[in-house]
Amino acid sequence: MPPLRTALLQSSGIPGSVARNIEVLESAAIRAAASGARLLVCPEMFLTGYAIGDDVPRLAEAADGPAARAVAEIAVRHRIAVHYGYPERDGDTLYNAAQLIGPDGTALAHYRKTHLFGDFEERWFTPGDRPVVQAELDGLRIGLLICYDVEFPENVRAHALAGTDLLLVPTALMHPFPFVAESVVPVRAFENQLYIAYANRTGTEGPFEFVGLSGLAGPDGTVRARAGRGEELVIGDVDPGLLTTSRAGNPYLRDRRPGLYGSLV
Repeated sequence: MPPLRTALLQSSGIPGSVARNIEVLESAAIRAAASGARLLVCPEMFLTGYAIGDDVPRLAEAADGPAARAVAEIAVRHRIAVHYGYPERDGDTLYNAAQLIGPDGTALAHYRKTHLFGDFEERWFTPGDRPVVQAELDGLRIGLLICYDVEFPENVRAHALAGTDLLLVPTALMHPFPFVAESVVPVRAFENQLYIAYANRTGTEGPFEFVGLSGLAGPDGTVRARAGRGEELVIGDVDPGLLTTSRAGNPYLRDRRPGLYGSLV
């Protein structure tokens, strides 16, 4: 099975303007597709901006709303799967959500952030209750988390046990936490023997200064592609062959002793 070329968009887009962010996303999709990428991963809350304050209810949309349809059209035009973060409205309830659209425009997976971070998120959003959401893309099992979720080892281990090969993590990692991108994410990939695509925002929004450092971490604990601190499109390959070899040589999942861990839950 050939590698899945994956593009990570490091950008904060235009906070407050869904239309402009759709344009930024399409520009990235064009560049990603030209590089041979089959998957484009965008940051947390990319369609609206993260620090949008009281505009969250106004800008939130249903999972099949106008923005989702616009992203699906982009995916079809450029024959590339697109994963993006956005504020979801489901009736009167708001979620910090992410959706994966296939290259044929089909919605493949939808995830609601389960661990909310800080006063802003806790004010506006309800936490999701599905810890493992997956889809199939080009023969790989794709899993979805959002930002703070990946910092809980239980979340990533649950994905590993469910067979996730590539974990997509749109994020809004801010100062003073660059070590999460630099250290925590590669360790999570290694200890769970999977790939993690960690796509961050950049620049300043309101009180937040985002650190960039988007990366594609492999099951061997190395970062196969890494962004700097500014706007960037990072390209890396998810290699099924490396997954097979690394899993054979690092049998964490096989060597687990679940009977010893009951007190953890």
